Amino acid sequence: MAAIELFVEKGYDHTSIDEIAERADVARGTFFNYFQRKEDIITTWGERRRAALVTGLDEDSVFTPSSIARLHRCMAVLVRINQEEPQLTTAMLTAWVKAGRPILEEPYVAEVFARIVDSGMRQGELDPGMSPIIVGNVLRDVYLGALYRWANRSSGTTTSLAEELQQILRLLLGGMTGTKTA
Repeated sequence: MAAIELFVEKGYDHTSIDEIAERADVARGTFFNYFQRKEDIITTWGERRRAALVTGLDEDSVFTPSSIARLHRCMAVLVRINQEEPQLTTAMLTAWVKAGRPILEEPYVAEVFARIVDSGMRQGELDPGMSPIIVGNVLRDVYLGALYRWANRSSGTTTSLAEELQQILRLLLGGMTGTKTA
C-alpha cells in the first residue's frame, strides 16, 4: 500500500494525502473513496494485525491445551507479527500512538489475553480470584511497553522482543499461579 510505504520512508507526520494519492497513482478524491482521514489507514493496519493474531493463535489452538501455553503462544505470535516487518511496525506504531489509538481503540489484545486467562481460571490453572480483564489489561500494557522499547532500539536494550516478553510472562505467571513456569 502506497501510504504504508510513505509512512516507512518519511514518517506518518511528514506524509500528506496528496503524496499518498500520487504514489498510488490515483486522484486525491479516490483516496477518500477508501479512507475518510489519513488516520483510517492506521485502523486498517491494526485490523490486519488483529487478523494475523487470530490466525496465528488458531493455527495451534488444538495443540496448546493449557492456558499458560496459550499465553506463551500469544506472545510468540505477537513477536512474529512485529518482527516480520520491523521498519513498518516502528513507523506504524509511532503513527498509532500519535493518532491517540492506544486510548481511542478497543483494547483487542487485552481481550485476547483476558479470554485465555478466563479459560485458565476455569481449568484451575490460574488463581480464580483474579479479574480476567484486569489481567488482560496488564498483559497488554507490558506487551505495549516492551514493543515501544523494541521499536526504539536506540534505547540501548540488548534483550530481544521475544526474550523480554517471555521473561515478563514468566514473572507474571509465577505471581499468578504461585509456582514457577517454563
